[in-house]
Amino acid sequence: MWTHENRGLYERKGARYPSDLRDQEWALIAALIPPAKHGGRPRTVDPREVMNGVLYVLETGCQWRALPKNLPPKSTVHGYLELWEWDGTLERIHHELYLLARDVEGREASPTAGVIDSQSVKSAEKGGPRSTRRAMTRARRSRARSVTSWSTPSV
Repeated sequence: MWTHENRGLYERKGARYPSDLRDQEWALIAALIPPAKHGGRPRTVDPREVMNGVLYVLETGCQWRALPKNLPPKSTVHGYLELWEWDGTLERIHHELYLLARDVEGREASPTAGVIDSQSVKSAEKGGPRSTRRAMTRARRSRARSVTSWSTPSV
């Protein structure tokens, strides 16, 4: 609920963009970002600025080429996003923030109940295992597409 006290928690005064991470937010995820690899070229980009670039694209819905010039280049931000997706960094960040949010609300780490609405049950009943098997099997090659054609006369 938006109360006078609550508004102060979410206010973004002084931030460059509304999507930029505040110091408290960065402190929660900074330890989850993997350090630079040993050997090779040293890391020259600030991971916080990369995360700010990712959040800017997600919040504004802009194209990668429309990233502001004071954020890292689009290729760098996109490259780190792909790397963090591949190595599981984004999944770890999501999981830690999920656990923290449940803890703040006074809930257990994992949900103890689930809700299934009647529409979901109806959808699952129609398809069943028969329809999923059909979608997962490979298509068979047609005999008409074979290398030899029966319509040409043999010599």
